[in-house]
Amino acid sequence: MSSANPALAKKVPGPDLDKRIEDVKISKTDLNNLVMNYLIIEGYESAALKFAQEANISPQFQFYSIQQRVEIRNAIHSGNIEFAVQRINELYPEILDTNPSLHFSLLRLQLIELIRTCTSTPDGDIGEALAFATTHLAPRAAKAAKDQNPQFLHDLERTMALLCFPSNNLAPPLAALMDPTLRRDVASQVNEVILESKNWMKEAKIRGLVRLRGWAEQKIRSEKRDVPALGLGLEIENTGIPTAH
Repeated sequence: MSSANPALAKKVPGPDLDKRIEDVKISKTDLNNLVMNYLIIEGYESAALKFAQEANISPQFQFYSIQQRVEIRNAIHSGNIEFAVQRINELYPEILDTNPSLHFSLLRLQLIELIRTCTSTPDGDIGEALAFATTHLAPRAAKAAKDQNPQFLHDLERTMALLCFPSNNLAPPLAALMDPTLRRDVASQVNEVILESKNWMKEAKIRGLVRLRGWAEQKIRSEKRDVPALGLGLEIENTGIPTAH
C-alpha cells in the first residue's frame, strides 16, 4: 500500500520549460514596439526618443501628451501639488470634475505637504493646514459620507492625525502618508486617468503581460508545481485574474 508523500511535490521540469520558452518566436519589431509603448505610456520622453533612433521607430508623442504628463508627474513627485492641480485644470479641465476620488487624493496629498512643512520645525504654524482641510477637504468628505461613502472621511481623519504626533515617531499607517511612495502612487493614478480620458491605453502593455505571468505563476504554484519566479521591478501586484487591454 503506497502513501502520498507531501514532500514529493509535482514539478515543471526546468529544462523542458526552458526549451518551451526558447521555442516561442518573438519578432524584434514586436519587442521594440513593446518597449516603446512602455516608455511613452510611462512618460520617459528622452529615453523614448533615444530608443526610437536606435530602433528606427517613429513614436507619436503628440497623441499621448507626453510632455504635459511628465510635467504634472514631476510636480507631484516633488511635492508641488498645487502646481500639478493647476496644470491638470488648464490642460484637462474635465478630469477632476468627473473623478472626485482622484481630486480628493490630490487635495489630501496637498494637505500632507502642508503638514510636512509646518511640522518640520518645533514652532511651525499649523493654521494654513487647518484652513486648507476645512475649506477643501472637509466639505467633500461630509458630502461623500452622506452618499454612503465614508472613505473620504476616514482618509481625512487619518491625515489630520499627522498633526497630533511627532513626525519622527509616527505609527506605520501614518508614516505611510509621509512616504514619497504616496506621491508616486497618486502621480500614477493621474497619468492613467489622463490617458483614459483621451481614449488612450492607460497602462503599458508590458504591465498586462507581467500581471498575466504573475497570475500564471500563482496558478501553477497552487497545484504544488515549481516555476521560476519573475522579477522585473515593475511594482505590479500579481493577484487576481489578469485583465485584458
